Amino acid sequence: MSLTSGQKKIVIGSFLGWSLDGYDIVLMLLVVPSISQMFFPSENPVFSILATFASYIVTLIMRPLGSVIFGIYGDKFGRKKAMIITIFGVSVATFSVGLLPTYAAVGVLAPILLVSIRLIQGIFAGGEWGSGAVITIESSPKKMRGVLSGFLQSGFSFGFLLAAIAYQIITITFPGQQFDEIGWRVLFFTGIIPGFVALFVRYSMDESPLWTEKRKNGALERTPLKKIAFGRQYRREFFLCAAIMTGLVYMYHGAISIMPTYLQQFGGFEKDGVAQVMIYATASSWIGMIVTGWLSQKIGRKNAVLVFILAAAIVCIPLGTMILERSSIMMLVVVIFAFVVSTASGPIPAFFSERFPTEVRNSAAGFSYNAGLIFGSWSPLIAIHLMSSVDKSMVPVAFGVNIIIGAAICAVPTILSRETKEVEL
Repeated sequence: MSLTSGQKKIVIGSFLGWSLDGYDIVLMLLVVPSISQMFFPSENPVFSILATFASYIVTLIMRPLGSVIFGIYGDKFGRKKAMIITIFGVSVATFSVGLLPTYAAVGVLAPILLVSIRLIQGIFAGGEWGSGAVITIESSPKKMRGVLSGFLQSGFSFGFLLAAIAYQIITITFPGQQFDEIGWRVLFFTGIIPGFVALFVRYSMDESPLWTEKRKNGALERTPLKKIAFGRQYRREFFLCAAIMTGLVYMYHGAISIMPTYLQQFGGFEKDGVAQVMIYATASSWIGMIVTGWLSQKIGRKNAVLVFILAAAIVCIPLGTMILERSSIMMLVVVIFAFVVSTASGPIPAFFSERFPTEVRNSAAGFSYNAGLIFGSWSPLIAIHLMSSVDKSMVPVAFGVNIIIGAAICAVPTILSRETKEVEL
């Protein structure tokens, strides 16, 4: 079954926005070891890294607020308008990080400015997923929701892949001390490019046909958030979705987002080696999410998620150990690790969108998705604490245990959830 040109624009526009989100987040993660002392100087390098991770996490924590603001906006005024605003805000914020002065130049004002920009960026980023997910699913044929869900969700890993490639190019162009002086800034400046591409596509795409029909019939919900939070009809669905995302976010950020620090800080990898590993890992994660989404169309959303989180819990410790051992098949191990451990969220855009009606779908799906970040986003800090507290030989075990925690958190609400594959929107 093929898509119309209008449907393709919607899918691509949503995919590019989610890719920019992944691109921005990875830029921050890739440079944590390099810029930690620039913004949070300390005699203890672990403290500086933890503080820099905290500035990254505030972006994730602010996303639920952004999902509320732009979810309500998208339900009342249209998914497309919300998506244009959010992509512009994320792009400008990413670019702005490259302009920031360091602690050596302005003292304590440097980390304050960094955290402030990340807070603002988190609000815009919080509105990105909800609008993109629902407009894609609302515009897609029923039999293609699963694979398009996986394709949309894979945009985050695709952005991760682009960031890893950009990181490798920049580290080659600005080697050694040059990267610490100017290279990391150039890296953030590049964030404006995918943002403008996505903005161009979004201006030309159509509005959601289901939302347009609701607006014509005067059936839009005036207070969607109130209906979700206080109405009995959707409360259980909301909390189950938020719990599922808490586990999935915990797993993803505890496996892929922490990987650069895992390799560099605990594995002794050089920058170019880290970039190479991340290219393989994110490419595998990108493809894996599409596969998981496709699988959910065959065996159901619930089963697809459960299969992958169970597999992740089984392989994370042995594969995490093999990665640090740098064997001759290390890159193959990285590919398998990323494919299994980081891709259970492929069905989520469809799984969440299918649980709520059109008049509250943007708010409900977006807010429940981002609510999972409130607790799930602490995974990197917990991972660093665990790995810093054990003997070097036990670091991969601590790394894997943290992933297993996320898998356990995700499994229970997924089992309690209803299957939605055959739901009519």
